[in-house]
Amino acid sequence: MKKLFFDLDGTLIDSAVGITRCVAYSLERMGHPGLPDAALRSWIGPALRVSYAALFDSTADIERAVELYRERFEIEGWREHAIYDGIGDAVEAVHAAGYRLAVVTAKNEPHARRIVDTLPFGRRFEDIIGATPDGRISHKPELIAEALARLGLQSDRCIMIGDRHLDIEGALHHGMRGIGVLWGFGSEDELREAGAYALVRTPDALPTLLSGA
Repeated sequence: MKKLFFDLDGTLIDSAVGITRCVAYSLERMGHPGLPDAALRSWIGPALRVSYAALFDSTADIERAVELYRERFEIEGWREHAIYDGIGDAVEAVHAAGYRLAVVTAKNEPHARRIVDTLPFGRRFEDIIGATPDGRISHKPELIAEALARLGLQSDRCIMIGDRHLDIEGALHHGMRGIGVLWGFGSEDELREAGAYALVRTPDALPTLLSGA
């Protein structure tokens, strides 16, 4: 039986509001002048510490910024998202077709679990693999490796589904196929250049594509 790894932000949920508001909150508290909306949206996908490292030089400042981000996310940010139209039906369809499903995300795992637990289709995911709070595991190759080990899977039986180049590159790192979704935060060019096996424009196209995978 094949396994599908779904990214969370930009694939299952539109989390732009929660993420960008938490970044803006953390920067304000850090005394940073802030970033324009377009720049804030680029934070969706990469590990937080990578993004903060582009703004702050010291490890202490980076860690403090991460703490502030999580401070707001714990209270408000985790709820500030919308489920993409049609993605629930797509998840139900591939589950009914016999695929095993898991979420593999760079979001802090406790936060990811809280969010997935509230999704109407969240019960379809066998496990949720996310970043460790200390950042030890936070990049997609590491997260996919953790998922493979935790679930006892061979990479050639798995497919990664996500909206950013990080998802595709993480899949290729393990010899997996990566499917890029175009309703999220990454562009078609970004996903093609990363080496996506296939692209889907709408969630309802995903089960059809996977029926021949």
